[in-house]
Order: sequence, then C-alpha cells, then structure tokens
Amino acid sequence: MCRNIRVLHNFEPAATDDEIHASALQYVRKISGTTKPSAANEAAFDTAVEAVVAATRTLLDSLVTKAPPKDREVEAAKAKARAAERYGTREAV
Repeated sequence: MCRNIRVLHNFEPAATDDEIHASALQYVRKISGTTKPSAANEAAFDTAVEAVVAATRTLLDSLVTKAPPKDREVEAAKAKARAAERYGTREAV
C-alpha cells in the first residue's frame, strides 16, 4: 500500500508538489486502513492529507546536508538493477 512513499530529500531537482502529495496520500491511506474514505470521513481524510503535505514540505525545506544532491535518473537505474538482481529477469518465450 505504501509504494509511493519514497525518499524525497536531497534530490536535484527537488521533490515536486505532486511527489509530496502522493507520499502524503499513501501515508494517510496506510494509517487509516482505507484507500478511499466514506463520504462521512472524506473531509477528515483530505484534511489529514493536506496536513501531512504541509509537514513534509516544512521538513524538506528545513533539512540540511553536506552530501551532494542525488540524480533521480541514476537512483532509478540503481533501483531497477537491484530489483533485477533480486527478482531475476524474465526471458522471452
């Protein structure tokens, strides 16, 4: 359920609002135990997502590091290589 929660700190370019919102949405879904709230809980759900977005933006804007920023494409390639090694690659039949 938390597949969209990713490391967002220290990337160039910085995390987008869409990435932060997707992570916040997945977090609220996980802790609430639902992917789509009932009509009665929709306002509370949306308020929680926006609060997590705001907290995440504040955190990311406040973090300091001496490490050079990571490149998104390089990190994605590393993740694909790890997945291929872990799960193996399928050969065409």
